[in-house]
Amino acid sequence: MASGKKNKDDAADLAEIRKRINEVDEQIQALISERARHAQQVGVVKGDLGSAVDYYRPEREAEVLRAVVDRNEGPLRNEEMLRLFREIMSACLAQQEPLKIGFLGPEGTFTQTAVFKHFGHSVRALPFHTIDEVFQEVESGVADFGVVPIENSTEGSVNNTLDMFLTSPLKIAGEIELRIEQHLLGKMKGLENIDRICAHEQSLAQCRGWLREYLPHVELIGMSSNAAGARRARDEDGTAAVGPEVAASVYDLNMIVNGIEDRSDNSTRFLVVGRELLAASGNDKTTLLVSTSDTAGGAGVLHHLLQPLSDHNVVMTFIESRPSRRKNWDYVFFIDIEGHAAESPVSDALAVLEKQSSLFRVLGAYPKAIG
Repeated sequence: MASGKKNKDDAADLAEIRKRINEVDEQIQALISERARHAQQVGVVKGDLGSAVDYYRPEREAEVLRAVVDRNEGPLRNEEMLRLFREIMSACLAQQEPLKIGFLGPEGTFTQTAVFKHFGHSVRALPFHTIDEVFQEVESGVADFGVVPIENSTEGSVNNTLDMFLTSPLKIAGEIELRIEQHLLGKMKGLENIDRICAHEQSLAQCRGWLREYLPHVELIGMSSNAAGARRARDEDGTAAVGPEVAASVYDLNMIVNGIEDRSDNSTRFLVVGRELLAASGNDKTTLLVSTSDTAGGAGVLHHLLQPLSDHNVVMTFIESRPSRRKNWDYVFFIDIEGHAAESPVSDALAVLEKQSSLFRVLGAYPKAIG
């Protein structure tokens, strides 16, 4: 009898919890609809600006997302709360018109994952073949923004992206940090039917230990991209692939084993490129392109160039040199610093730095990556 009464009590408690969940769901849905209506009113106040990019304010979005993190008391992790709010903001903005985001394709790559992490899924993601093409299509207005890789924690800088800034008028409008999670993908459900694995050489190298332990006799085939490997896995019996979760969705593959990368700290940083400089968001980063004076020479040139940053207590987080393309053995420097170019003390330091540089450009002042 006692057991029967306990089961009835448990059933009643469960029914009450589900009732409360339903009530909360109704409240959430009503609030999301209210937010969407407010977003529509923003469009009315701003008038007919023509396209979604005219309504999108990355610095305002960064402020909203930082507030989400500050308010979060669990049990959901910050990462999950950020993802939910990004999707809400993405859907609200798309009421006007979806943003068009160019990225280094093809579909099913980590760059596409970075697009969705930063902009949400209510955008038109446009894959392009090369980094050059991404820049060109944003410059022409075919895409509102572009997403390109800039740096990997184990492989270093992406020189093609750096070199594009030597000639492109585009500005950096944001950054995305993405932990690289490699998954084993295929039409099969287990390991026993895998004869070969097709993936980019870099992804195969990042999973070498796991593959050696669990699939030591399987043929490993290097491909031009993980997307190309996923296409083969979709079309060939016995073929599996390695790649991001988005590739499983795009190519209709099973996630056979999650997280097979050997290093859990492998990350890639991406840049968002657009056509305008941004206002300050409150927690920003500035990227510079500079070169020493043509008459400068001898030891300590770089130290002299960077001295204004030290004098004004500006923190440098990244520096990379590239050939200037002006003459042999002439170099330019790409520099990331903390703070916004328009705000002191960064603006004070840059005023001095510009005077002693033969080349000086602010490539972007933009919100730091969030989540």
